[in-house]
Amino acid sequence: MEEDILICYCNEVYKSTIVQAIKEKNLKTVEEVGQETGAGEVCGQCQDDIQVLLDQVQAES
Repeated sequence: MEEDILICYCNEVYKSTIVQAIKEKNLKTVEEVGQETGAGEVCGQCQDDIQVLLDQVQAES
């Protein structure tokens, strides 16, 4: 089993939470992920990582 990675340190949002939200809510943008999970909403440093996750999930479907 893959280790869950902390993506957003400001709001303590993990990779699994972000991926689950992307899949369940059909999220398409970093902004949508932020609204749904809080990730990327404070300092914005993790927004590139969120975009990578969005790209990965979209490529899988």
